[in-house]
Amino acid sequence: MDLFEQARKERLESDAPLAARMRPRVLDDFVGQEAIVGPGRLLRRAIQADQLSSLIFYGPPGTGKTTLAQVIANTTAAHFIALNAVLAGVKDIRSAIDEAQERMALHGQRTILFVDEVHRFNKAQQDALLPWVENGTVIFVGATTENPYFEVNKALVSRSRIFQLKPLTEDHLRQIARHALADPERGYGKRHVTIDDDALEHLVGVSNGDARALLNALELAAETTPPIGNPPAIRITMAIAEESIQRRAVLYDKEGDYHFDTISAYIKSLRGSDPDAALYWLAKMIYAGEDPRFIFRRMIIFAGEDVGMADPQAIQVVMACATAFDRIGLPEGHFPLSHATIYLATAEKSNSAMAFFDALEAIRTEPESDVPNHLRDANRDKEGFGHGEGYLYPHAYREHWVAQQYLPDSMQGKVFYQPSASGDEARVQRQVTRRREAQLAAMVEQTGAPPEILTFSPQDTARDRWLQRTISNAGLAMGAQRDQLLSTGPLQRHSVLLDVNAGSGLLTWEAVRRLPEGGVYALATSPADSQALAEQAAFLPEMERPSLLEGEIGDLPGLLAHEPGLRFDAIVGRNALLRSPNKRDALAQLKTLLADDGWLALAERIPRHTQRIYALLDCSSLGDELAARFQAAEEAIYADPTDDLVNWDEETVGIALAELWGDDAGVTIGESVSESVIELQVTPAVVARWFGESVADRPNGVRPDGVRPTYAQRLAERLSTAEVDAVKALVERQLLQQRVQWRSRTALVTVRRG
Repeated sequence: MDLFEQARKERLESDAPLAARMRPRVLDDFVGQEAIVGPGRLLRRAIQADQLSSLIFYGPPGTGKTTLAQVIANTTAAHFIALNAVLAGVKDIRSAIDEAQERMALHGQRTILFVDEVHRFNKAQQDALLPWVENGTVIFVGATTENPYFEVNKALVSRSRIFQLKPLTEDHLRQIARHALADPERGYGKRHVTIDDDALEHLVGVSNGDARALLNALELAAETTPPIGNPPAIRITMAIAEESIQRRAVLYDKEGDYHFDTISAYIKSLRGSDPDAALYWLAKMIYAGEDPRFIFRRMIIFAGEDVGMADPQAIQVVMACATAFDRIGLPEGHFPLSHATIYLATAEKSNSAMAFFDALEAIRTEPESDVPNHLRDANRDKEGFGHGEGYLYPHAYREHWVAQQYLPDSMQGKVFYQPSASGDEARVQRQVTRRREAQLAAMVEQTGAPPEILTFSPQDTARDRWLQRTISNAGLAMGAQRDQLLSTGPLQRHSVLLDVNAGSGLLTWEAVRRLPEGGVYALATSPADSQALAEQAAFLPEMERPSLLEGEIGDLPGLLAHEPGLRFDAIVGRNALLRSPNKRDALAQLKTLLADDGWLALAERIPRHTQRIYALLDCSSLGDELAARFQAAEEAIYADPTDDLVNWDEETVGIALAELWGDDAGVTIGESVSESVIELQVTPAVVARWFGESVADRPNGVRPDGVRPTYAQRLAERLSTAEVDAVKALVERQLLQQRVQWRSRTALVTVRRG
């Protein structure tokens, strides 16, 4: 670049609008979007490590899409090429590709191709870009205000990681405005511009989360206000702010995401019986110019789908309001719109009409079934084939109903219509349930219709559907516990989560799947667990691997020292407190790592309440006196106040939680206890583990090497060697190679902030 070109560039930058001049140049200056570029998030790690893959930034105007691209340009060692899809064509794409190929061939340098407003590219232009993204010639970074799943080539979307940017908060906008007024180089720091608090609040409120709109209004106010005083100063008052920006712009596109998102919010508010929210979304649509007939069409569908039999009058009310609107038009038509909305929002709800689609699916997937013989038309061949024989005429019976078979044989036991207990349908529910029970009894007792003459049907096994049960095993129970823990609070794709006792990775790997744009940190408490997790993580791309930590809960500040400011949206763990001598200190440490609106969920097995072996045995052969001492010796194991494994329970943890979080505003503490029973096969290895021999004495419950004493060693504190041997012999005689019901208790403790 020569001196003239450099001078031209500097002049353009100095003459650029305030919004362009104030763009952050490095990641630490970027304001907002903490969910995407906050500490621990995938995108931040990828930018800092210069290991970007293809990206698409999607969000409303003024949220930082182009700014993030420029931050990447200033940070990466790769060559950066920027195109605007409004101005660029296939020729520009080919030129960029040629330059990327040349740089890779001559200098081994990668190229990042940034395409702003990528949704403006037509299909041919996007197709021209696709092969070079696939073969890695360029790393594609796109920015769009339209939903990329609809407006961008599906193949291009499938090869890119999509990040959705949200409108900035008012705090973010205030920070941006104050920085623009104070910055002496790019802002108004040298011109002594001040703004009244109420004027700033007006600009922030009307900007509606758009930083560009805020800075443009601030620039207009500053540039059109004459300085006064000595030294000259510019003061932006409320009157000036109101002239600079007056009407809030509502994000709404009749063919885009905001249209579909808003009508979705409206319908879901109706379904949730929230008339206030429904009226808000209705007003937003009308304010933005939505066709009221479209809204009425959706209300008619809603009346049949979501209100249905709970209030059969709903569809008539909506139809009447729609007709009234057609008669009177706007603005008076707002009244029937509001009337229908409030009626649907406050009506009882039932989606039992969805039963039709279950029946349709059964028709599509089940083998074709004949009409039962007694339901067939008897007018043509009753005498020849017996069609219609055995049909019971309901009007000939009390209440005009009689139990008989109406479904085909192969569909017996199938239920489609599930009446709700809401509104008018509650009466229907009681009647349908009672009659179904009678139908079932008639079927089981085989009092149905006689078979068709001269035909044969195999025995129908479908009736067993009413009686089948499923049983769970330990694997299913662990999976259910995993899902319960990870569903305790909100988890977004960009959330940052800490698994405080990763072990085999039960929670870690599911979190990695759920948080593709976030960050997962796994604390392994042993080198073996850490190595196993690392070996499994090696199969993932480097930037998608969980961050593996090794140590105890108390070691976390040191293990995370290289990431200052990192706080977790969620902290989860299974049996994370078992190894901690002081459960309260461990919980206090986790509290310091939890984000202001984060949540914690721990499933803790309580050893104090585990299955007692004596309860599995018939101890009568030991004699009353030894049996009593055996029981007392085992109970003493779990009552040892010096043993950190058993000297606590759910009550202890609950007290600690209340002490730590009880005074914090907006915090919800939850405690629940579940009893579980699993089948345990008592193998020789299990017996050996219970009655193994020690190699050292036990001080205070644990040997110096950290290995806990065996069950037999603890019994030996109260029983003689001969008595312990007698207990072992009894266990081997009664339990060896037997399946026993092993009971345990687990406490689920949760804390939710915000």
